Amino acid sequence: MRHTVATNRVLRRFRVSCLGSFTAVLLSAVVTGCGQDAGNVPVRVDYAEAVEALTAFIEHEMKDKELPALSIALVDDQETVWAHGFGYADPEDSIPATAATVHRVGSVSKLFTDLGIMQLVERGEVDLDAPITQYLSDFSPANEFGTPITLRQLMSHRSGLVREPPTGHYFDNTGTALGPTVRSLNGTRLVYEPTRRTKYSNAGIATVGYVLERLHDEPFAGYLQRSVLEPLGMQSSAFRPDSVLMRRLAKASMWSYHGEPFAAPTFQLGMAPAGSMYAPVTDIARFLSAIFADGVGVDGQVVSSATLEQMLTPQFAPSDATEGFGIGFALGDLDGHRLVRHGGAIYGFATEFAALPDEKLGAVAVTTMDGANAVVGRIVAYALRLMLAVRDDESLLSAEITDAVPDELADRVAGRYALDEQVIEIEKRPAALYAWFREPGLRLRLRTRGDTLVADDRLSYGPRLLPLADGLVLGRDTLRRVSRAIPPPAPGRWNGLIGEYGWDHNVLYVLEKDGQLHALIEWFFLYPLMELGPDVFAFPNWGLYDGERLIFTRDAAGRATQVEAASVVFARRDSGGEAGTTFTIQPVRPVEELRQAALAASPPAEPGTFRDPDLVELQALDPSIRYDIRYATTNNFMSSIFYDEPKAFMQRPAAEALVRAHQRLAAEGYGLLVHDAYRPWYVTKMFWDATPEAYKIFVANPAEGSRHNRGSAVDLTLYDLPTGRVVEMVGGYDEFSDRSFPQYLGGTSLQRWRRELLRDAMEAVGFSVYEFEWWHFDYRDWREYRILNRTFDQLDAGRTVQD
Repeated sequence: MRHTVATNRVLRRFRVSCLGSFTAVLLSAVVTGCGQDAGNVPVRVDYAEAVEALTAFIEHEMKDKELPALSIALVDDQETVWAHGFGYADPEDSIPATAATVHRVGSVSKLFTDLGIMQLVERGEVDLDAPITQYLSDFSPANEFGTPITLRQLMSHRSGLVREPPTGHYFDNTGTALGPTVRSLNGTRLVYEPTRRTKYSNAGIATVGYVLERLHDEPFAGYLQRSVLEPLGMQSSAFRPDSVLMRRLAKASMWSYHGEPFAAPTFQLGMAPAGSMYAPVTDIARFLSAIFADGVGVDGQVVSSATLEQMLTPQFAPSDATEGFGIGFALGDLDGHRLVRHGGAIYGFATEFAALPDEKLGAVAVTTMDGANAVVGRIVAYALRLMLAVRDDESLLSAEITDAVPDELADRVAGRYALDEQVIEIEKRPAALYAWFREPGLRLRLRTRGDTLVADDRLSYGPRLLPLADGLVLGRDTLRRVSRAIPPPAPGRWNGLIGEYGWDHNVLYVLEKDGQLHALIEWFFLYPLMELGPDVFAFPNWGLYDGERLIFTRDAAGRATQVEAASVVFARRDSGGEAGTTFTIQPVRPVEELRQAALAASPPAEPGTFRDPDLVELQALDPSIRYDIRYATTNNFMSSIFYDEPKAFMQRPAAEALVRAHQRLAAEGYGLLVHDAYRPWYVTKMFWDATPEAYKIFVANPAEGSRHNRGSAVDLTLYDLPTGRVVEMVGGYDEFSDRSFPQYLGGTSLQRWRRELLRDAMEAVGFSVYEFEWWHFDYRDWREYRILNRTFDQLDAGRTVQD
């Protein structure tokens, strides 16, 4: 459950411009359209126009951010005035999402755990300000400060505990129970003195839940169900769902900066009280109504109005404070209205829960795309503003919509900008313009609004950049363009540390950037690390893991075998192609058997008119282009020979463009080294038939033919002109791993710089990089050529054969 500080800022700072009154449509059409599906709640008539505006915004955001599903509920005091689902709860089986779809709501779970404790406070069973050891005598994280930890501190994130427990943490898929999860904290040390500063801690709320479990000698999930969820009327919610509830659970998606989306894992968390609740938005709507009723749920008083007000009051803050953490709730304002809220982020699900308690208006939304909290945050903020307009009989505000960045502007602003330690890197890609922000450590897509660039994607909305002739304005700061000189090699002492650690569902990347070691954690957050000593580093004092450390363990060869990052041990991952070795697979069938089958088969028939092939040998055009034709040797991913001779052929226009790229690179001191170019179709079929399903994205489907088969694709890398040595890239040629993706962030600055240099040179002459292989480039006219199946000796002889 990631702390959604950025979302909180969005709710405070996001301002929707009033671009004119909403053009009304027939209210009856809105009511009918919103109430047809089972599980949805029809819109109350007075909110119909607002819901139409909100629906249009939701549909825009879902399309723009590629969200599979979204469920939302709006609450006016004791009534859910609209609840609806969009998209598909199960995209594969086309099962629509509704308001009754069950989601994992992540850290919104914490609010219910805290309610359970506050019930005990009301009954005099616990004291919020007593040392926690009064209830958990064996709770003993190292505390050098002397200030004891209390429940109040834990529930308002002021205890100084680590973010994650060593076991049962966010990454732990072993099903660790709550007791061992909390006991594992005894091996940790407080990061900050209790009460001193806010440090968001999942471990802290796990501990709060364990107090409930120990005091009542009852498993936490069952106790919360009976004491909190059922009295609130949340009949379809649970911390440990049964099979009926699981059948209603939406399927969620994960993603990264560099790879394909994948199915979100569904394992239970050891720290269940901090983030393991399952609920539909209609149940969360009942919780909103209970807040507006001063703590009264469907089955009576859940907590008193005085207790609830205490929870909605900033803790460890001046008496006039209006922002910060209350007991559980995050507190702030929305356009001058008191706001209470909480976000939730757990594998594939992003939730925003928000209420205006003085106006008794609230909204909750959940989407099934990991990290998309900024999107649901904007949707909920817009919903509340629309509801306020309805309540006050004012014109509806138009949602703020951004536009794509024109190519001319993207070309002009791409580059690196800096002011002291503040750095922004803007990268132009074929589909979008992106900016890397050193703090908060995110890569954000840029769009335009007027003359301003606006970060607008799944991860954030609102950082605005005003382009100048030689710089950018960010807030009150002006960052100036700086040159992108070739980076120096990373310090040798870090070589054994750089790499991947952890689990398939959540990889920790350790990389070098700008002369500093960085950690990319939880897929999106890139943090600069401070080197404290040999193999010991610290996260920055901001972000998810502020103030915590990384400690590496090396083997006898100096290569790290694991890193303990923020009290969690991440084991080294091995892609099989590191340290200059050649990645290999075990073919699904014997190679010679595959060869015979492929030679006996025929390429797919292709209707249409194609250009006559004009394949030329690359070195015949420029002998300084070097070769390492792996498929003419056994040094390849199948350890077998496929070509009779080490040659490379391409269609003449592509070959001539390649020569221009080679000449362009010479000015930078580099040349091109080719691994493969034209490839007979039967070899493509061998590759496909040999490759296990998990690696299919790295080989072409013979049913469609490869661009290599058309003579319009090339696999290549760089060599250094002065020395003749092949340069080191982030990943190796034909390595079937994430390290092959062109957007992969790992490795060193120098490796990535050379990869980008190659890409820029190739794209400048008409090639485009393949999305999963940094070394594979397709020429722009590849569609104009037919699939070919000629062997190299047939090309040399100039013979025409049946293709």
